[in-house]
Amino acid sequence: MIDVTDADFEAQVIGSELPVLVEFTADWCPPCRQMGPVLKALAAEEAGRLKVVQLNVDQNPETTNAYKVLSMPTFMVFRDGEPVKSMVGARPKRRLLEELADVV
Repeated sequence: MIDVTDADFEAQVIGSELPVLVEFTADWCPPCRQMGPVLKALAAEEAGRLKVVQLNVDQNPETTNAYKVLSMPTFMVFRDGEPVKSMVGARPKRRLLEELADVV
């Protein structure tokens, strides 16, 4: 899983050939930490089909504000440089996969 910043968001996410799942996260957010192992497993299982990245909202306010992210964790799927799906809150891997099925 890759950490992205305001500086490389465009290159890592907007310019990606694969769909990208972005987790907007924060160090102080327990549900965000809970999602860590789920996202690592998802990144490994979906390698080649889906890119999984994290963006720390406290350290990267430009991107956070640009996409109007207010709650953590927020998950956004980007395809061809555009956000195509948004989900808020921690969830089990099985449910996350179900919700991603239509965009991956």
